Amino acid sequence: MTRYKLTIEYDGGPYVGWQRQANGLSVQQAIEEAVESLCQASAVVYGAGRTDAGVHAIGQVAHVDLIKDLPADKVRDALNFYLRLQPIVIARAELVDEEFHARFSATGRSYLYRILNRRAPAALERGHIWHVPHLLDAAAMHEAAQELIGHHDFTSFRSTECQAPSPMKTLDELRVSRAGEEIHVVAKARSFLHNQVRIMVGTLKLVGDGKWSAGDVAKALAAADRTKGGPTAPPDGLYLTEVRY
Repeated sequence: MTRYKLTIEYDGGPYVGWQRQANGLSVQQAIEEAVESLCQASAVVYGAGRTDAGVHAIGQVAHVDLIKDLPADKVRDALNFYLRLQPIVIARAELVDEEFHARFSATGRSYLYRILNRRAPAALERGHIWHVPHLLDAAAMHEAAQELIGHHDFTSFRSTECQAPSPMKTLDELRVSRAGEEIHVVAKARSFLHNQVRIMVGTLKLVGDGKWSAGDVAKALAAADRTKGGPTAPPDGLYLTEVRY
């Protein structure tokens, strides 16, 4: 068996998420079917992050063990051939040793959330950005975001369906900036809770609206109660951009 590290880009819109599920096609399933077409044998593709339905990736990482010993570039090109009808691309394939694990070897993950902050909605990027038609205060959002940096109980910022054994996480960076008509929220941590980034963005949007202050964000964090946090932002604007090893 030969282990390959795959760096993957995908449009999450058509899928039920990264992980295989009974209720529809997942990104994982689509890639595993491509692997089976290549090798005439089934294999499990292990991802670094379980992105939700509708969430995109430009830097998802996975690994897979193949029964064929093939050059990495050939694996990349062959999988892309079998995935050609899907909005999924294997950007890179690399040979790695058997100690490498896409999920457990990762030391950090980075996400980008994009908000289109203008009156007119998106045309070409519909489904790939959150449209907020009224002006948001990006500077206030960034200031409030700093209340969440560090090691905390993020119960107020995780889904009630989150299966993580502990709500304790260390948020290394949460940065909000304006880029023309867009607002970008960058989040970096070793790992995240289910829906954590989307809930943080939904909460910061309340600050951008002028409805919440940085102090309100701090109080929500301290409450350790999901009902005290802000709403969950839609999946459209969220991208897994990088997994660090």
